[in-house]
Amino acid sequence: MRAGTAWLMWSIPAALFLVAFFHRNAPGVMARDLMETFGVTGAVIGLLSSTYFYSYAGFMIPGGLLIDAFGARRVVAAGGAVMGLGTLAMGAAGGPALLFAGRFAVGLGATVTFIGTLKIAAAWFPAERFGLLSAVTATVGVLGALIASAPLAALMAVAGWRGAFWTVGAVTLACSLACVAVVRDVPAGAAASPPPALRGLLRGIGRVLANAHTWPVFLSFFCLYSAMGNLFLWAVPFLRDVYGLATTPAATIAAATSIALLGSAPLTGFVSDSVVRRRKSPYVALSVALLGVWALFLGTLGAAPLWAVAALFFGLGLFGGVFVLTWPIGREVNPPELAGIAVAVVNLGGFLGAALTQGPLGAVLDARWAGAVTAGGARAYPLDAYRAAFAICTALVLGATLLSLLLRETRGRNVWQELAPGTPGRT
Repeated sequence: MRAGTAWLMWSIPAALFLVAFFHRNAPGVMARDLMETFGVTGAVIGLLSSTYFYSYAGFMIPGGLLIDAFGARRVVAAGGAVMGLGTLAMGAAGGPALLFAGRFAVGLGATVTFIGTLKIAAAWFPAERFGLLSAVTATVGVLGALIASAPLAALMAVAGWRGAFWTVGAVTLACSLACVAVVRDVPAGAAASPPPALRGLLRGIGRVLANAHTWPVFLSFFCLYSAMGNLFLWAVPFLRDVYGLATTPAATIAAATSIALLGSAPLTGFVSDSVVRRRKSPYVALSVALLGVWALFLGTLGAAPLWAVAALFFGLGLFGGVFVLTWPIGREVNPPELAGIAVAVVNLGGFLGAALTQGPLGAVLDARWAGAVTAGGARAYPLDAYRAAFAICTALVLGATLLSLLLRETRGRNVWQELAPGTPGRT
């Protein structure tokens, strides 16, 4: 098997995952334009953003079943088509109803992109390279988040927010067609693995959820991703309302978080795997550091110069890479044969966090709105409103830090047997 062919098979579904990650952060850059166009409040923008996470979380396990049953190529291509059509619908929306429907479709189609990309990687690359491919795939997603900052703002400046959606939708549909035409589930001559039985899958989910060691990492990821998701949603509006910046420079400063994550996410995994060979201790240390940056950001909110704000955003991304440790920890405290289910369950925690908190945080901003509006009619929130919203984010990171103290130290190996009933270490 040629390495170039394997990378080609991986790159097309990875491109669709990049688009899926792009959509997670795009509402933050478009928030004011959407508020002006549709006359909606911050709570509505929060609910719009969270609609993606609701459909993503709800379809995560069924999406995995479809991939196992019909193959990653077909399901990822179909997911890309749904995502592309949803994007086009958002661009054509004449009212909030179609906007929400399109956003829901985007989240629905995005669900299968990460799992499908890893499924292709597992089939086309040697098993010992799967860890590297997982980290690279996650980094591609962060690159999508980066594109949803200053590059998206620049595109909007040329084509408007509708034109930006239409452009992204067309690119997504092209990638979906390429997936159908080029990607193959397995190399020629290799046999595809049989899909798991539904009864066995449901039983496995029950075992993972019944494991007390699953919940600290599930809830910690819930808190971490809630804070990070709301930062990505409201960072650009904060810089526009409080510092008076236009969209493009505001998005450029906010991009510091994604730029830092590009390096910190794979580096965190590497250090945990190969340098310290620990899971809990780096998780706790990075969570404490992240909490410190959040506290400093909150304490200087509105008073720090822009260079310091950019540095703080970079710090949030630098230590925010701690989230990549949630997946191996979840896997290593559960039975080895349930590794995939364990990762999916833990991953669900983060998406539920983003889904359940973005609307309420928008309502917090609305509750403290002082009546100011932009020239286009969008609400402009005062500093106190952002202070209240970001204080909740800081509290969520505090919760993640406290929960990290309950994690089991696995030292990078599966410890399920040590946690079996009747043996030391079981809680």
